[in-house]
Amino acid sequence: MRLAILDRDGVINHDSAQFVKSPDEFRMIPGSAEAIARLNHAGYHVVVATNQSGVGRRLFDMATLNAINEKMMRLVAQAGGRIDAVFFCPCAAEEKCACRKPEPGMFRDIAERYGLDLTGTPSVGDSLRDLQAAAAVGARPILVLTGKGRKTQKEGGLPEGTTVHADLAEAVEHIVG
Repeated sequence: MRLAILDRDGVINHDSAQFVKSPDEFRMIPGSAEAIARLNHAGYHVVVATNQSGVGRRLFDMATLNAINEKMMRLVAQAGGRIDAVFFCPCAAEEKCACRKPEPGMFRDIAERYGLDLTGTPSVGDSLRDLQAAAAVGARPILVLTGKGRKTQKEGGLPEGTTVHADLAEAVEHIVG
């Protein structure tokens, strides 16, 4: 099975310094839904791996997070694609849990759920923590310059082998080649 792992905020949708707290605040980055569909049509299962500390900070509840993710999945479906699963960490950073990126726990959960070794699996993110979590399990880190991506690139320290692309659509072109 071919799998691609995508961060959500800043990769699929526009990020917000105040968190995406409602379905109304969720806005797709142009071309991202079509890029996910392209991955699917190339034989990839798509999984989202996202830190959602807004839940732990009580900025929104699980029902709201589910509604946001349902909107994302509906918009991707309208573009002819699908997201197979959404893995998330609801914990605030100070909780120091094993599933919050940059820790690799969420990626290990994905590997276990799908019965896969993630070595070489493309993993697209816009922050250093996304790339570090991917690298920790041997996945292939891919930075997009949307969201926090430009800042991440400027700050440096990217894991070895990280490729950099303008956005998810360009990253998918690279993945499916």
